[in-house]
Formats: sequence, C-alpha cells, structure tokens
Amino acid sequence: MQQLINLIRRELSGLYTASEVAVLTRLIFGEVYGNPQNIVTNDKINHLSHLQTEKLDDILSRLKKGEPYQYVLGETEFYGRIFKVTGDVLIPRPETEELVEWVVSESHEGNLFLDIGTGSGCIAITLAREVANAQVEAWDISEKALAVAAVNAARNGAVVRFSQVDVLRTPTPVGKYDVVVSNPPYVLESEKKDMELNVLDFEPHEALFVPDNRPLLFFEAIASLAGEFLHEGGRLYFEINRSMAEPVGALLRDIGFCGVEVKNDISGNPRMIRAVKPVSHG
Repeated sequence: MQQLINLIRRELSGLYTASEVAVLTRLIFGEVYGNPQNIVTNDKINHLSHLQTEKLDDILSRLKKGEPYQYVLGETEFYGRIFKVTGDVLIPRPETEELVEWVVSESHEGNLFLDIGTGSGCIAITLAREVANAQVEAWDISEKALAVAAVNAARNGAVVRFSQVDVLRTPTPVGKYDVVVSNPPYVLESEKKDMELNVLDFEPHEALFVPDNRPLLFFEAIASLAGEFLHEGGRLYFEINRSMAEPVGALLRDIGFCGVEVKNDISGNPRMIRAVKPVSHG
C-alpha cells in the first residue's frame, strides 16, 4: 500500500504541492479501486490487478501532461454536489459558486429562471435544487455540453429544460423569465499569454475567450435579450472579468436596466454584477 502511495508522490512531485498530492492520492485510489476515499488508510490493499495498474498509469500520465484532475477523474464538486465534467465543458469555478449564492440568497418576484451558456449545467441545476419551486431553463450553443448537463441534471435529481441556442443569433423569446443568469465567455484573447497551460490546453476555448475588439460581445447580446425576456422587476446576473465591472455596468444602464450592483468575490475582485429591469408606470 505504502509503495503505491510513494509511487504516486514520486510521479506527481514537482507538479503539485504536497497537500495537492495528498488529496489527489485519495482521489486516485478511489477511482482505481472504486471504493470510498478512506481506502488510503486501509493497509490490507497491497496490490493492483492488471486493469487497475493500467488505469493508474493512465491517470498519472494524463496528470503529468497537465490535464486538470477534474477531467482526468471525470467529475468535480460544485455547491456541495458532484458534477460530471469533460473537455466539452468548463470546470466550474469557486467564483461561479459565489454568483449562484448571490442569486439564491435574494428573493425574487417569480420562479422562472434562465441560465445562458450553461456548460456543465452547474448553475441551472443548483438553482433548480436550491430555490423553492424554481422552474429552470438552460441554453448552450454546444450540443456536447448540453449532453453533459443533462447527465448532471439526472444525477442530481434536478428538473431543467435544456435547449441548444446561439445567443448571438438573437433567438425569439418563447416566454418571460424572472431571473436571467449567465457566466458568459469574457477572457480577452490577449490574456491567453497570462493563463495557465492546463486551462489553455484542455478547457473549451469557445466558452472562455472573446476578441479584444469586442470584449463585451456576449454581455451586449445577453443583456439585450434579457431586456426583452425578463418580466418587469426581473433580475439579470452576470459573472464578469474583474477588469470589466465599469463597462458592463455602463452597458446595462445604457440598455435601460436599473439597480446595477457590482459584487466582489471572496478575494476582493469585482466578479459579479446584477441589474434590474425597471417597472413601467402608467
């Protein structure tokens, strides 16, 4: 048993911190043996079958190439639930959990939610489970992402209506919503040089990047749609690039939203914004 642990430590040392290696060791053993994570403390396990050896070698090889462990193991945790992730969807981030927490913590006039650019479905599924009587719809342009999201909805006992929609083609509204939420692509192409290789090499670029000359491309499209799709008094929530709080806020006000509020993440960076569709009088 200790030999296997030492092997994993040797293979991954230098690529991960000691604490990360400790966590990965538990996860790897759980994946290879298909047993609970406390398997690492079970000294009775002292050999691997041929298939288990092949699986361990594959996992270590992929990790050593820099592939995110969430993709290697095929799942990750978000808001206390386990979600399937593949290279067709972004790995859910803590900032997105904070966005969802903001939406969940506020009271809303109605219970009709739309998640635009759903990816793994983590936002839509969490809202469906956390908000009482929520009726949730979720869009994505990627058929493969929607397939992953559907698996996650079933796995987490959530009822979400998924649709393949390209928001840049101005879809026709089929109804009105009380809340629109989105974590759209917002990383500038010029920021690639500053990003970690495991993100650049493995995560889907269409879910990450926007052209430098159109940094607000998706915010413009989604905010315009939300202006139509939202009930009066309905709310629009975005996750944003921390450098874009002011331009996104200005965009929302120009379109006619009110009550624009920026919220910092746990690290103190402006990463979320909320706006309200005004109630007309008369």
